[in-house]
Amino acid sequence: MTVLTSRIDPSSAEHAENRKVMLDRIAEIETEHAKAVAGGGEKYVDRHRSRGKLLARERIELLLDEGSPFLELSSLAGWGSDYTVGASIVTGIGVVSGVECVIVANDPTVRGGASNPWTLKKSHRAGEIAEQNRMPMISLVESGGADLPSQKEIFIPGGRTFRDLTRLSAAGVPTIALVFGNSTAGGAYIPGMSDHVVMVRERSKVFLGGPPLVKAATGEESDDESLGGARMHAEQSGLADHLAEDEHDALRIGRRIVARLNHRKAGGGPALPQAAEPLYPAEELAGVMPPDLKVPVDPREVIARVVDGSEFDEFKPAYGEGLVTGWATLHGYPVGVLANDQGVLFSEEAQKATQFIQLANRSDTPLVFLHNTTGYMVGADYEQGGIIKHGSMMINAVSNSTVPHFSVLIGASYGAGHYGMCGRAYDPRFLFAWPSARSSVMGPKQLAEVLSIVARQSAEKKGQPYDEDQDAAVREMVENQIESESLPLFLSGRVYDDGVIDPRDTRTVLGLCLSFAHNAPVEGTDAFGVFRM
Repeated sequence: MTVLTSRIDPSSAEHAENRKVMLDRIAEIETEHAKAVAGGGEKYVDRHRSRGKLLARERIELLLDEGSPFLELSSLAGWGSDYTVGASIVTGIGVVSGVECVIVANDPTVRGGASNPWTLKKSHRAGEIAEQNRMPMISLVESGGADLPSQKEIFIPGGRTFRDLTRLSAAGVPTIALVFGNSTAGGAYIPGMSDHVVMVRERSKVFLGGPPLVKAATGEESDDESLGGARMHAEQSGLADHLAEDEHDALRIGRRIVARLNHRKAGGGPALPQAAEPLYPAEELAGVMPPDLKVPVDPREVIARVVDGSEFDEFKPAYGEGLVTGWATLHGYPVGVLANDQGVLFSEEAQKATQFIQLANRSDTPLVFLHNTTGYMVGADYEQGGIIKHGSMMINAVSNSTVPHFSVLIGASYGAGHYGMCGRAYDPRFLFAWPSARSSVMGPKQLAEVLSIVARQSAEKKGQPYDEDQDAAVREMVENQIESESLPLFLSGRVYDDGVIDPRDTRTVLGLCLSFAHNAPVEGTDAFGVFRM
């Protein structure tokens, strides 16, 4: 393999300024993540603890193998909305009894763990990850069901949660529910549709309707225990498979269930068990991206600090130079890398990517996409040269490729370039963003300028005078709006990614995701759509 040589000077003033801006952005993300960790706030956390209960993240920590990592997902869900950051649920992937599992834990300190629209988006994403990567799914349940004031937004899509559980089971992906408290109304179907169910004596309450609702609907007088208590479900209804004495016992039983699943990773382990660390420290990634995304960045500088031994065999290095493609290993797993050189994608880059994606599928090699592009090139010469059909070839290849895809937005990811580089709509196994990332239909300045040109032409056609002051005000307003809507916090809050990560963690995060993906078969395809030549 070819060993990459870095041209970055970590002691330079430029690198120091880039690093300062990046660390400030990381601190901003961490402040928002702290809100999710805080849950419903001190008052409700104290109330929860006074009842002798563990917090959601404490339950997860005790469930996981000691010292093993937990990759939290969608932690900023709901940011910028009327709901608590984190959306009253914690999702992520961790190792339980030696098995990589998707974990979904209700946070009962936030409105009793009730589900709001962002809770659904976050839990649906966790279900997708479990299905695509064939990882057991463990639900740590304590929820009052739907957040009723928002029922119009959650009732219809909420049914997908139960459908996903049954489809996972049908596909042979184990589903496990550990019930720690109330699991009412729609929440009752989580244990009802899971393969394995554990309930806690005198704590778990599972019923479609609580005593007040039952009395209102039927006139029947009942109490929590007889209507839906753990002992009743263990001894009479049969809904509970295991009756735990307390929360710690429930987590112990959950670990034993996973240990008995006889789970095997269909995709196998890394090809190189002893992977070499990159030659350049990950710490330097904090200073790679300039604050101004219009400044070009050689993506090889990122690759050199992520892949094993900084070794990278480049594919077509002299053709389509705005897109770097090549082969490497990452934590011992073979990967193909596609990384933008900040600028636009021309026909050459699109054709190069198309061939490279086909080759990766022939060799069953996962693909890593590092986004930093303003999109496909426009203009008469490029339209006449076939940019539409060549861009379509690349999008066709990405759409139909069946090897695992992993996307990281490190800089700009605008327009159809976002699609061609396997954006969220193209089902990458995982998609993360750096705090420096921006993503929208086009750059803020370009979008504002387009609207200005259209408005000006419209006025000319009507023979009306054009108000230059109003035009400047509208352009500024639009530019500010698009800038705010392209930020990682905004996009992550809408679950358009799986999280905003510290650039220095990129190698670790991708290594974990590669391991997760290998729970499922890693197989390419030669069945692509018709390539328009």
